[in-house]
Amino acid sequence: MVIEDTMLINATLEKVWDIFTDLTCWKDWSTTLTNVTYDKKRLTKGESFAFCLRPFNIPLRMKPVVKEILPREHVIWSGSKYGISARHEFIFKSHDGKVLLTSRETFAGVLVQPLVFFFPARKMRKLTISMLQELKAAAES
Repeated sequence: MVIEDTMLINATLEKVWDIFTDLTCWKDWSTTLTNVTYDKKRLTKGESFAFCLRPFNIPLRMKPVVKEILPREHVIWSGSKYGISARHEFIFKSHDGKVLLTSRETFAGVLVQPLVFFFPARKMRKLTISMLQELKAAAES
């Protein structure tokens, strides 16, 4: 299962990147990914961080590891829980003085099909859109 969406953000690439990679400010703009904990203040390759996600108001604590980070271009983190692995990629592209941000999350594992039954792709996509909209609002303010 792949969940992908793109958002155009009316802000500079530097501003969007700084807000997104600064874990200390996620509490100020994200209601989708909450209770963020970290050892490093910024997303850092090889480092993990944790957050709570609430699909259908069910709290789900995630602890991904940042696998790849290319400043102002992309971030990839991945993790697994309950037999399902997820790889989340964020691609940042400058576009006429704005930022085109793409979120692509890929799920794999034997429990993906049951996951789709309990958490349909449209519900998972709603969480992605919510996060992108919150980041957009923070960057455009």
